[in-house]
Amino acid sequence: MKRVSRRAFSLAATGLMVAPRLARPAAGRVPRSLDHVILGCHDLDAGVQYVYQRTGVRAAAGGVHPGAGTKNALLSLGDLRYLEIIAPDPLQSQSTDPRQVAGLKNPALVGWAIHRHDVNKFAAVLQGDGVESVGPKPGSRARPDGTTLRWASLTLKDDKDGVLPFFIEWDSNSLHPSVDAPTGCRLTDLWLSAPNPAALRGLAAKMQLDVQIRTSDKMQLGATIVGPKGSLRLLSR
Repeated sequence: MKRVSRRAFSLAATGLMVAPRLARPAAGRVPRSLDHVILGCHDLDAGVQYVYQRTGVRAAAGGVHPGAGTKNALLSLGDLRYLEIIAPDPLQSQSTDPRQVAGLKNPALVGWAIHRHDVNKFAAVLQGDGVESVGPKPGSRARPDGTTLRWASLTLKDDKDGVLPFFIEWDSNSLHPSVDAPTGCRLTDLWLSAPNPAALRGLAAKMQLDVQIRTSDKMQLGATIVGPKGSLRLLSR
């Protein structure tokens, strides 16, 4: 099988981000432009084992986030989608981790990201709709093979502890993490829930999110991942 060059894939990925509605048909239960879901754990090896025991797919080491206090492991959830398992990096200060995953007693969803090809313009759109955001800010991660992934991210000032997404634009010279992550799993469901779903739907509309919104006792993010061994239901803390 002919190997696709990193540059060729990056161009293809950029095209998908520009026209997600054409590139990826609506799944119904998963946002069309979903990029990745983040599972926080207090220990990376334990988090990888937790997912493996339930899905049958073992995530591979992704690398470290310099200055953010964390490292990760990844597994693909399909075309331009992946699960990021994130945990403290013992070689960095834990105090720099904004998600505070070191304090988690059990694995929990701590964030999710949406593809954008225009984070700078989208920041202005959100501002115009009264949604306060921070960035876009550059980000990077050192991969085990010595290369560096780069991106720009736009985060909400109040993301409700990771229940609301952030928005990511990958550098055109960076390989999307889903391409060489272990395969075999798929995301079958992703939703938000809140005591007042009507208010949450209004906010989601301003952020251009085609996401399910359900009623629950507290605001929460949920997802279901299915692998060869079984399904894994994940919830935010």
